[in-house]
Amino acid sequence: MTEDLSAVANFLYEAGTLKHTARTGWWMAGVRQPETVAEHSWRTALIATIIAKLEGADPARAAFLAVWHDTGETRTGDVNHLGKKYTAGEADPRDITADQVAGMPGILAEALTELLAEYEAKDSPEAICARDADKLECMIQGIEYKAQGYENAQRWIDNSRGRIVTKAGNAMADAVLKTGSLDWLRLALSEKQG
Repeated sequence: MTEDLSAVANFLYEAGTLKHTARTGWWMAGVRQPETVAEHSWRTALIATIIAKLEGADPARAAFLAVWHDTGETRTGDVNHLGKKYTAGEADPRDITADQVAGMPGILAEALTELLAEYEAKDSPEAICARDADKLECMIQGIEYKAQGYENAQRWIDNSRGRIVTKAGNAMADAVLKTGSLDWLRLALSEKQG
């Protein structure tokens, strides 16, 4: 390969900032050290594979969309819903992606631009599954924070639950709501359910 990959290398360093970028909405629920965007995106990608498989969509494509869905937040930070109310002329995620991929080899720039456009347009089953995964991950995180004593997380649980649209996403949300955040550990240790 003889193409210059310095723009790709720069993006990889830029993407690393998401490991330190807090999901700011949780501060309103009182969470002192909320999850990062990267942590959120990782579990969102896992959830997207599950929802997509159950929906008959392509799990790999849904995970691909999910893992990239918040990459624009390297440029904007995580602007929560209240902040978006006051952000004049909110940046279009597709424009952010275009800036991020500028200088990359054409095959990469085109693929990533199309990927984020697909996610934003919600025009494929995989994009819909990835978007549901985003909501379900937020709901699960809210349940975990509530179990840690952050009672105000209930708002995020309820709002996220109400935005899930797929049959599989709704069924997963119902199962999550019936399951305690440490039930998996009790099962792994063969402890009795309490």
